[in-house]
Order: sequence, then C-alpha cells, then structure tokens
Amino acid sequence: MRNVIITALIAGMIGFSAPAEAGFSGTYTVGRVEADDMLKMRAGPGTGYKVVLGLPNGTEVYVHECIETGGTRWCEVSLKQARRMKGFVSWAYLVQN
Repeated sequence: MRNVIITALIAGMIGFSAPAEAGFSGTYTVGRVEADDMLKMRAGPGTGYKVVLGLPNGTEVYVHECIETGGTRWCEVSLKQARRMKGFVSWAYLVQN
C-alpha cells in the first residue's frame, strides 16, 4: 500500500495521470475503435514504432504501466489470453473492466 501511495504522489508531481481515469495497472478492454478498424499495438510508445498486432474492440488486455510521450499517453500492455504478447497502445482506447 505504501508503494502505491508513493507512486501516486510522484505521478502527481510530474503530471502523470493513470489510464482511463481509473487507477493504476489492471485489466482493460479495447473500445472506441471504429467498427472497420483495430487498435494498433506497437513495439514502443509512439506512432513511429512498428505495429506488432491489431486489436479489435472487446480485446482484453492487462495494463502494466503508462507513460506520456508526444502529447499521447501510451500504456504497456499484454494480452489477457496471451501474457507473453506485449506492446504499447494509446490509453484513449482502453475501458476499465
């Protein structure tokens, strides 16, 4: 608990806020992606990184941590059903379960 409080205090001091207004790491579902599109999971936190996988709405992911870069909050995630598959996605398309 103490580490969570310290992390929250440090995050507040540097202007970082948690993904999807809900707290820290946890399980989220991909949402808000156009019906004919997919959320791009990338090799790094930014659009300049290679696309690793496309995630349709409804895909469950585990958020490990998020960082802000280039005006976008990027979260390192792994697939709920395949934890070894990791990458970065924009937090704007994540809905907390």
